[in-house]
Amino acid sequence: MKISSRTLVLVFFFATLSLVSAKEIVVACYNLKNFLPMTRQVGGKALSDQPKPESEIQAVVDVLREIAPDILGVVEIGDEKTLADFQNRLAAVGLDYPHAEWLQGADEARHIALLSHFPFVSRQSRSRVPVELNGRFFEMCRGILDVTVQVTPASSLRLVGLHLKSQRVVPEYDEAKFRARESIAVRAHLDTIMKEAPDSDLLVFGDLNDSKNTFAVREILGPFKSPMGLRDLRLKDRWGLSWTHYWAEADIYSRLDYLLVSHSLWPKVNLKRSGIHSSAEWSQGSDHRAIYTQISCPE
Repeated sequence: MKISSRTLVLVFFFATLSLVSAKEIVVACYNLKNFLPMTRQVGGKALSDQPKPESEIQAVVDVLREIAPDILGVVEIGDEKTLADFQNRLAAVGLDYPHAEWLQGADEARHIALLSHFPFVSRQSRSRVPVELNGRFFEMCRGILDVTVQVTPASSLRLVGLHLKSQRVVPEYDEAKFRARESIAVRAHLDTIMKEAPDSDLLVFGDLNDSKNTFAVREILGPFKSPMGLRDLRLKDRWGLSWTHYWAEADIYSRLDYLLVSHSLWPKVNLKRSGIHSSAEWSQGSDHRAIYTQISCPE
């Protein structure tokens, strides 16, 4: 039987394709809820400079042990000493993260950090990001974390971490307008990334402190059909619910935490193995639920 040249080409193509392997990794984001020394109620008294209670820390560690992320973005972590303690606690349960990025923004208490199994090949974080509002100049509360991780010899992943201004009222300005101005600064940063490397595998993680229909979130996402835009993974828990934060005082459930990906990264995301952590004990460590996604990185 004579085999056509076209058939041979197809056979070679699929044989080659079968040899291409990929490394499956998990990336998670978690607001740790004041993992830092602060004034707390202890024995009915308000005491200053108190660490996060051990029971809450253990609950946070238990959540992360269940998810077992390869790369972990966190917000509301304290100083570098607190981050090192957190790394040691995670290592004790088999989650070893030798590579870390910690960012000092205008907020001196709460920080963004990234922990990784894989080495960093680039650090482009910005601790001081100017924000203009009503003719006055401020700085982004927590800056913009920006690190590129080398996952395999053939695959790198650029991660941008955010924690926008909280919804707590402050006397200096309108908090929603301030988040909007922060988001404009973030979008400018993302545009620079995409212009320099349009095919970047980019993942944006963090607590945006706003819902998906607000200006701040829409601005960070950018135009959907544009190569500069990002795609919202729109994660859900095992019951199909999408909220990530519970505000007990107002009895409000909201989605404030996001994973956003570039168009080039989108095909590598496994949504069936992505979601919102939903154990019965989720509220013991934080008022936020951890979110995660699985990504396929060619070897």
